[in-house]
This record gives sequence, structure tokens and C-alpha cells, in this order.
Amino acid sequence: MSTLDSSSSELPLEEAILNVLSRASGKTLSAPEIAHAIVPDGDWHGLLMPIRRAAVALAQVGRLIIYRKGKIADPDDFRGVYRLGLPRQD
Repeated sequence: MSTLDSSSSELPLEEAILNVLSRASGKTLSAPEIAHAIVPDGDWHGLLMPIRRAAVALAQVGRLIIYRKGKIADPDDFRGVYRLGLPRQD
């Protein structure tokens, strides 16, 4: 599992994604928004595909939700622009 610098501490990518989403106050975020939050001062473009793979894995175990056009997407079968969010706790 890859690690990267996020807020001065090394976190696995999956945990870094969940950390960013937990600070989003219930909002959904795009992959570029998450990548930029993880690597604010560097080249975050290389994180886009790893974020997608990690998001699929996290969605498959219920730790996050992938949205496409405002609706919940099947993590095994979605294309194009997507957003990520945490599952609702109510």
C-alpha cells in the first residue's frame, strides 16, 4: 500500500482519502479536490488513478460512497466524472 505525506504524517492513501472526506463536513468531493488536499503544494495529478482505485476498494467495503451525476454509483461499474462522500450516519 502506498503512503504519502498528508498533514505532516504518513498515511496510507485510503486513510488520507477518508481523512480529507471527514473534514469536508458531509459534502462530496471530486478526485482532484481530494488529491489537491493530500498534496497541496506538489503535483497531485499522479494521484488521480490511485485515488480512483482506492475509492473503489473503500466503496466495496462500505467506507465511502461513489456518486455519479448525484446518484450512488456501483463501484464495480462507473465511468466518467465522479464524487466521493462518506456514508451517512443517521
